[in-house]
Amino acid sequence: MDFKAWIDNVEGMAGIYSFDILPDGSYSEIRLMAVNTQNEMLFTSNPNVEFYPGIPYREYWTDINFEDYVYTSCTTNQSMYIYVNAHGFWLKGFYIPITEPGTKSAVVAEQREAGTKRTMYCLYIFNFFQNVDSDAMSQHSADVLATVMNISLKLHETQDYHQAMAATVAEIKKFCGAEQCAIYTVDLNSQHCALINENGIQEEILKKMASEMERTPYEVALAWENDLVGSDCLILDNLSVVQERDPVWYRSLLKHDVKNIILYSFRYNQNLVGFIWAANYDISKKMQIREILELTIYLIAAVISNHQLVDRLKVMSNMDGLTQVNSRNAMNERVENLVSGKDKLPDVMGVVFADLNGLKIVNDVEGHDAGDKLLSKAASLLKIVFGDYEIFRAGGDEFVILCPDITEEKLDKQVIQLRSLMERAPDVSFAIGTAYVSGEYDICRAMQIADEQMYKDKEEYYRLHPEKGRSKRNI
Repeated sequence: MDFKAWIDNVEGMAGIYSFDILPDGSYSEIRLMAVNTQNEMLFTSNPNVEFYPGIPYREYWTDINFEDYVYTSCTTNQSMYIYVNAHGFWLKGFYIPITEPGTKSAVVAEQREAGTKRTMYCLYIFNFFQNVDSDAMSQHSADVLATVMNISLKLHETQDYHQAMAATVAEIKKFCGAEQCAIYTVDLNSQHCALINENGIQEEILKKMASEMERTPYEVALAWENDLVGSDCLILDNLSVVQERDPVWYRSLLKHDVKNIILYSFRYNQNLVGFIWAANYDISKKMQIREILELTIYLIAAVISNHQLVDRLKVMSNMDGLTQVNSRNAMNERVENLVSGKDKLPDVMGVVFADLNGLKIVNDVEGHDAGDKLLSKAASLLKIVFGDYEIFRAGGDEFVILCPDITEEKLDKQVIQLRSLMERAPDVSFAIGTAYVSGEYDICRAMQIADEQMYKDKEEYYRLHPEKGRSKRNI
């Protein structure tokens, strides 16, 4: 049969796929019989694979979800429609069971009744789109659309991101009939991951999960990307695929008595932003679960991506780009929160003002690049000594360190350590002032005391080293 001549009459991107139902009821692998002209580019991009009618589909792709649709459509003799956000695009597809072109349905039916090997054929027609089609979205059952609406409402009922994610997880867990469910977010820029279940963010569960697999949380995400093998999801009746692809994860799942698993990736603008997974779900609802998740994944991905963008902007506004310590804006916000009571005032507080001596003359004589290098080196010394506390760059050459819950003895030792490091880095010299307060103290007054002490120390430095610059405060 000339499958190519037949399928070239089909509009859109199309292919004919086949597989055998063996006498014992098992299925053979799926074969690609033909693609039409519009679809050829997807199968000719790999020069190492030469097409022939009946070539195994997995010579080109490994997409368990696609295979599941082909098997289900043919074995149930039902046409199936999908509209999903896949690999960053909207994909509209139709799976249509057909008999071999040129054969009669009655003859095929007789062969099926004979109990011999039966060959099934599926016509798959699809198109990709950049933007969502609201009409296509509406072509789903009322139950599916109602669930999608509920998830959308959960995502936007509250301004609290983690609370919204927790409510969304609870809704997904409910319709999946799953014993466990969580959203696992991934920020590719910071390599930071978070796990959120119906009870909110779960740092300890995240650490335990990663530890059991002897991976960091980010390495868990990378492993799951590999487990998907180019697909967007795995919706598995059992763990055989996981056992084959990721034995480490498989052993972890067995430890927790997991029998089946859902793993779905979130992508926004084709970039990974997270996963949702559910364990021990209701297998009888598999196709409905797939349909609902395919429609809601992009909604959740957009919320996660927006949250990550806001976090990055916040970090940028609160981080000094040159020295990589907290910015003046971050310091002002921290002090304001302490004054207003938004942040609980620690029982004791150590305050350190450290002003870099001689920066102006370095800028004037050696240039601002040299001055920037001196600032970076100075900040590095502060991180060595006060890395466990809150370091802020308050001005051009001025740093402020807040040390909540420090003892006065330790504060003094930290300052001595900083002066010792300065002796071994002679190009870095700080004027230092400190204050130590407890009880019902005024944080602003404590900062003023430390500032005044630092100013006296700076005057003494310039008195002893007039060649280093002005004998007044360098602001």
